[in-house]
Amino acid sequence: MNKLLRVITGAILCLSTSHVFAAGGMVKGPNEIAPDRYVYYPGTEVLDKDEVRVIACGTGMPDSRRGQASACFLFEFGNGEKIIFDIGTGSMRNINALMIPAEFLTKVFLSHLHTDHWGDLDALWAGGWTAGRPVPLEVWGPSGQSKEMGTAHAIEGFLQAFNWDYQTRAYKITPLPGQITVHEFDYKAVNEIIYDRNGIVVRSIPAIHAGDGPVSFIIEYAGLKLVFGGDTSPNKWFVEHAKGADFAIHEAFATPEFFVTEYNQAPQLAWRACCEFHTSGPAFGKIMSTIKPRHAVSYHSFVEAFPELRAGIRETYDGPLSIAEDMMVWNITKDKVVERMAVSTDRARGVPGPTPQPPPDESYPDQMSDFIKQGEWGPGFNAQNNMLDEHAKKYNLQDQDWRKQKPWYEPRK
Repeated sequence: MNKLLRVITGAILCLSTSHVFAAGGMVKGPNEIAPDRYVYYPGTEVLDKDEVRVIACGTGMPDSRRGQASACFLFEFGNGEKIIFDIGTGSMRNINALMIPAEFLTKVFLSHLHTDHWGDLDALWAGGWTAGRPVPLEVWGPSGQSKEMGTAHAIEGFLQAFNWDYQTRAYKITPLPGQITVHEFDYKAVNEIIYDRNGIVVRSIPAIHAGDGPVSFIIEYAGLKLVFGGDTSPNKWFVEHAKGADFAIHEAFATPEFFVTEYNQAPQLAWRACCEFHTSGPAFGKIMSTIKPRHAVSYHSFVEAFPELRAGIRETYDGPLSIAEDMMVWNITKDKVVERMAVSTDRARGVPGPTPQPPPDESYPDQMSDFIKQGEWGPGFNAQNNMLDEHAKKYNLQDQDWRKQKPWYEPRK
C-alpha cells in the first residue's frame, strides 16, 4: 500500500507544476472543442521557425521497462531538423510511437557509451532501414582515453557484431541505409563547436561519470540555449557553460534509501551511485539555482521515486521544474516553455517520407547458398501466386518478378 500511495502522490505532485502546462480554457457547450489541453498529438502541429520541441523518449534506468525506457531525448527544431540525444535501451518504441518518417531520424548524439544511453542504436539502425530510410545514419560521440574507449571504435564493433544483419539486408533491400558515418570529437574539449548546420550549433563540455569520455551538450538555435547533460555528477564545466540556459536537462538520481529498498542495491553502492558518479536531488537543485535556467528538467529516475526526489530538489532550488517521465513534451520559445504529455499509439506503423529508398545494389553478394535455396518448397510458394500476380499488376512489377528465377515456379494458366 505504501508503494501505491507513493506512486499516486508522485503523479499528483507531477501535475502540481501547473505553471508550465497548457491546460485550461472553458468548454462552452456539450458539442464544442475543448481548448488548451495538456496533451500533444504527434504530427499535428507545425513548429514556428524560432521554436524547439523536446520529447522525452526515455527517462529511466538501465533496466528499461515498458513504462520507462532508458535515456533518450528527441529535439525537433523549427527549421525541420531533428536530432536524437542519446538512444538508450527501449527508447525506440517511444520514438516510433511519434510516427516520424525514418528519413528524418538520421542524426544521433551520444553523451557516452553506457548501454542505457546508446543501447537502442541497433533498433534505429535496422528498424529505420526496413521502414524506408534512404540514407545512412550519422553518429556524433566523444573520444576516450584510448582509441578502444571512443565512439568510433564502438561503432566499428557495432557494425562487426551486426555484420550478418548488414550483409543480408544490403543484398535483399539496399545497402546505403545500413552505413553509419561517425563524427568523433575530443571529450576534453570545453565549449567547442562539434556541429554547425542549418542554424543549429552544438557544443560539447566534459562530464564526470564513471570514467573519462562522457560529455554534456549545449545546443544553440534561434537565440535559444538548450542543454542536455547526459550522465554527470556536479562539475565546474556545466555550472560555467550552462549558465542562463533557456532549457536545461540534467540527471537527478533517487535517494540512497530508495536504491536499497526499491532497487535492491547494496547500501555501499547506493550512496555512491546516487551521489558520487551521478547527481542527487539536492545536488541537482544546487546546480540549477546556480545556473538559473528559464526551465530545469531532471531525468534518470523511476517514477516511484519522484516524491522523495522532488523534495530533495526543492531543498536547494525553487525555480521552474519538470521531473521528466517518458513521452513528456516541451515546446520552447523565447516567450514561454509549455509542458505536455504526448498521446501516442502502442502499435505505430512506419510512415513514408518524400524520398524513395534506393533499389538493391546487385554488386553485393548473395548471402544464401545453393544448399539453402534447394530447400525451398515449391507448393508453398506457388500457393501465393494469385496474391502476388495481383500485386505485380497493381504496381507494374512484372519485369521484376523474382519467382521466374525459381525452379519450382508454376505460373497460373
